Amino acid sequence: MKTQIYSAPLSMFGAKVQIAALEKGVDFDLVMVPFTKDDTYEPKHPEVLRVNPVKQQVPILIDGDVELFDSTQIFEYLEDRYPSPALWPEGIAERARARQLEQKSDEVFFPNVIRLFGLQHDMQSAPAVAACAACARYYDEMEGLLATREYLAGSYSFADIAFYMAHVFADRKGAGMTDATPRLVAWRGRVGERPAVRAAVDPMMRFLASEGRGVPAFLQR
Repeated sequence: MKTQIYSAPLSMFGAKVQIAALEKGVDFDLVMVPFTKDDTYEPKHPEVLRVNPVKQQVPILIDGDVELFDSTQIFEYLEDRYPSPALWPEGIAERARARQLEQKSDEVFFPNVIRLFGLQHDMQSAPAVAACAACARYYDEMEGLLATREYLAGSYSFADIAFYMAHVFADRKGAGMTDATPRLVAWRGRVGERPAVRAAVDPMMRFLASEGRGVPAFLQR
C-alpha cells in the first residue's frame, strides 16, 4: 500500500510534510480532510482520530505499520526512510543547528502568528502590534543568517520548508516581510519557486481565493 499523508486545505503543518515528501520523491496518496468555514476540520476524519486521538489534528503519515502525527517527527522519519536527497546538513553540528531552526519556526516564530488570528480587524491594537514586532525581530535574525549562505542552514533543508510555510501564514495575518530584509525576501523567492513547494502552496492559495480570502501578494500568480 502506498504511503498516505493526511492534510487539510489550510494546514501549515500538513503543507510542510507534503513539501518534504515531494522533495524526497515519495510516492504517496494525499488525503484532504473535511474543512468548514470557521477554520475547523469537521467531521474529524476517522484515521486522524485513530492515529492522533488527543490532538485530533493533521498531518498524519501512514507508511505500512508506521503511523506518525507530528510534522517534525515525520521529517525525521522521511530522512531516515529516504536519505537521498538529504534534507538535513551532513555535519553533526550543522544538523543540530538546522534542527533548532526548524523547531524555532514552529515554536518561537509561529506562536506570534497565532496571536494575530482574529485580529485582522484591529491591527493597531497592542497585541497585534506586539506580535508583528516579534515577527519583524525574527525576520532580522534570519536576515543575518543569510549574509553568508543561500539557505537558513547552509544547504536547502527542512528548516527552510518549515520557516517558508510559517511565513506564508504570517503574511496572511499581516506580519509579512518588508524591504528591511532583502536577503530574506530573495530567499523566499528561491524557496517558493521549488517545484515541491509550488505543488503544495499553489493549491492552498487557490483554495483561499475560492473562499474569498486574501492571498499574499508574493503568491498571486
